[in-house]
Amino acid sequence: MDTTSRIQPSYARIAGADAWETYLAQIERVAPLLPKGLTRYIDTLRQPKRCLVVDVPIRLDSGEYAHFEGYRVQHNLSRGPGKGGLRYHPDVSLPEVMALAGWMTVKNAVVNLPYGGAKGGVRVAPDSLSRAELERLTRRYASEIAVLLGPDRDVPAPDVGTDEQVMAWIMDTYSIGAGSTVLGVVTGKPVSMGGSLGRHDATGRGVVRIASEALARLGGSIAGARIAIQGFGNVGEAAARLFVRGGARIVALQDHTGSIASDAGLDVTAAKQRRDAGAALADTPGAQRIDAESFWRTPCDILVPAALEGQLTAARAEALACRLVVEGANGPTTPAADDVLRRRGIPVVPDVVANAGGVTVSYFEWVQDFSSFFWSESDVNANLERILGEAFRAVWDLHLERKVPLRTAAYVIGCTRVLEAHAVRGLYP
Repeated sequence: MDTTSRIQPSYARIAGADAWETYLAQIERVAPLLPKGLTRYIDTLRQPKRCLVVDVPIRLDSGEYAHFEGYRVQHNLSRGPGKGGLRYHPDVSLPEVMALAGWMTVKNAVVNLPYGGAKGGVRVAPDSLSRAELERLTRRYASEIAVLLGPDRDVPAPDVGTDEQVMAWIMDTYSIGAGSTVLGVVTGKPVSMGGSLGRHDATGRGVVRIASEALARLGGSIAGARIAIQGFGNVGEAAARLFVRGGARIVALQDHTGSIASDAGLDVTAAKQRRDAGAALADTPGAQRIDAESFWRTPCDILVPAALEGQLTAARAEALACRLVVEGANGPTTPAADDVLRRRGIPVVPDVVANAGGVTVSYFEWVQDFSSFFWSESDVNANLERILGEAFRAVWDLHLERKVPLRTAAYVIGCTRVLEAHAVRGLYP
């Protein structure tokens, strides 16, 4: 049996380097606006604190052995333990994980969570592995990075290509090594083993909450709004469903299988059923198939890029026909696209506040695990909306006060908090 094509990653995209350059460009843009007493520490944001690259060997079902490359990056721990997701994707690279960890540092500070920024990944196509192979991969990866993990050191969560089952395997693997059950070592776990109610939809719910706040400030309302969403995974599907519940119409959807549109509104339930059955999004009944670039030209009120980083390029920004961009993914908009959108007068609500719902409810889960007292879903959702609402209002007010884009305002708040913590803690020795 030839397993090479099944297990080897694609190297067509070393776009992780682009993601890291995007992150660095965002730091450079905000640096002149930070308090003067903190700019001497700016280099702490330009480089990760710690990068771990590991070999992840596993035995395949066939009896053969395969090796995968894994990463865990702790970008900054000035405000607390590392917090960030774990990604399984064939194009994962160290620079990409570095960028994702950097964005987590800023995001946790913008929302004022007591975390630093971290991220992990394994370069693998998870759909190419059986369930047993995926479990062996996960447990081996967890054992290789265990030196960094701990509920008060570094706490992973689900990201692209991972889910609550993956988190359960990591928690169990870590607990075996610790000699006791350590629920708080990961978040995004099944509710049956210390997970939080409301965690599954948290990122999508946060996107809808922030989009509603932003659109209201532009004189609009979610009720009757037209929404285009790129990405139909956990974030995109939950956001689409909750937008519809709020009275909006989903006029375009795009994922890796295709793009569809309907000015009357797409049937999100039918699209999810097609996705869950393994069919292409373009096969959704009642939907019009469109090509990939036509998606970006769809007239809408809100565009939500909720797939991977670097999707909203300058060329696509020139083609947009929307009033507002709300970033559901991490780093979806390039710096050049930011410039185009600012010139065109299209506000961008940045990822570090727009998609912070997931890490916020992860924080709630972590708190619940420590206290062994678990909240109702209504309490989780109410606290999520309160925290995100407060964070967005602070960003919006600073955006108006200093006449800067929303991304810049968010970075001023987040970077200031990180550097203040760094300055107060000092250097040892």
